[in-house]
Amino acid sequence: MGGGADDGGRARWQRLDRPPLDVAALRAALTPPAGPFGRVEVVDSTASTNADLAAAASGTGWPDLSVLTAEHQHAGRGRLGRGWQTPPHAALTTSVLLRPGVPTARWSWLPLLVGLSVVEALRSVAGVQAVLKWPNDVLVVEPDGDRRPLKLAGVLAEVVATGEGPAAVVGTGVNVSQSRVELPVPAATSLLLAGARTLDRDTVLRATLRGLADSYRLWVVAGGDAVACGLAARVRETCSTIGREVRVQLPGGADDLVGTAEGVDDEGRLLVDAGGRHAAVAAGDVVHVRADGGQDVG
Repeated sequence: MGGGADDGGRARWQRLDRPPLDVAALRAALTPPAGPFGRVEVVDSTASTNADLAAAASGTGWPDLSVLTAEHQHAGRGRLGRGWQTPPHAALTTSVLLRPGVPTARWSWLPLLVGLSVVEALRSVAGVQAVLKWPNDVLVVEPDGDRRPLKLAGVLAEVVATGEGPAAVVGTGVNVSQSRVELPVPAATSLLLAGARTLDRDTVLRATLRGLADSYRLWVVAGGDAVACGLAARVRETCSTIGREVRVQLPGGADDLVGTAEGVDDEGRLLVDAGGRHAAVAAGDVVHVRADGGQDVG
């Protein structure tokens, strides 16, 4: 881990080079004939890749599986309107435009599908044991830390209206080479701090997008049936929320739901046993509650 836990990885960070993404190589690998993506664009800086891609989706030239990545995102948006930004070349801030052509009632699986793609890519190419936190976070335990899961990546999915019908813009933010002092909150971490075997952003981005495209195609061919295409089983296998005591902050000002997360149903909803009251949660902000009464990532 370089400098060790006491200096937050700063000694290693000071030796890091943060090169820009190789745009030509990414396009060669991800667009036809080598890859399935209709368009891949990289910008130096933007407020939000999700906002930019949502605005562009109504125009021409942005087909299904179009990608927009920013080297520096300075006003990103997370769930519940939370804002965040990243240092230049230190993270992967990427949005993908999806036009699945399946019933919109099944689109609740999209953030889970994308989150799963991030988890599987990070396990494969970065060697970190990432897990999925329902519905849209990726967590990992730092090897030199206190064994508390920390947030490594987040997903934000939005539905947008276009002239070709509804589309989805799904954004991901993966912390790559940030030192402790560069992270926005104590509950966050990066691949650097998690001891990843690579910090090469091109490698991580390619693996994530290829995995996303493969899973997405299976899901679309199955008409959005996550059970039939195997997506539901893969999500359940990697979802660390299942079996945990949770507090779910429900939208609309409703009282928090506190109980045990029993599973994820076939519609992608979180199943919670709140003292004998069984609820299927389609949307909410989930906090993992520890046995000592504290909480992990919220």
